[in-house]
Amino acid sequence: MLMRDEVKAAVEAILFTRAEAVSLEELVEILDVGLLDLIPIMRELILQYNQEKRGLQIVDTGSGYLMCTRPEFAGLLAKTRPALRKRLSGAALETLAVIAYQQPVTRAEIEAVRGVKIDRIITMLLEKNLIEEAGHKPVAGKPMSYQTTPEFLKIFGLTSLKDLPVLEEDSGNV
Repeated sequence: MLMRDEVKAAVEAILFTRAEAVSLEELVEILDVGLLDLIPIMRELILQYNQEKRGLQIVDTGSGYLMCTRPEFAGLLAKTRPALRKRLSGAALETLAVIAYQQPVTRAEIEAVRGVKIDRIITMLLEKNLIEEAGHKPVAGKPMSYQTTPEFLKIFGLTSLKDLPVLEEDSGNV
């Protein structure tokens, strides 16, 4: 059985290598540690990261734990790698925004908003793991719907979709 500091180190290693939140249940299974033992260790680890003001943080997303950079370093990090906008066209970013705000959403619904065909863009966003299939919509023809992925959240520095900026039309400033 792992000691407390070893559990913390193992949790850090697991969260560091994963692009998505890791549930408590999965951590319990991987680490072979009791749930009642792991919960206070996770609280302690989160507190430790927050008190030491490290560049990374561990966030409880509600569905699991995620290691990510602190929001205050977003501007600095943007300087260290090419901006996502340089890797995605304006059309791809616009399509991604429609999906992010209206998910789960079908191709036809996205095309209705954008006014253009998006087949190639959807394929590219799927290949870049920014979106994923979210199942078939229960309407005539049962079209596939799409949603964003944990990789999307990671790249845009979000812990959840609730962190997306509020659209002007949603805030009553139409």
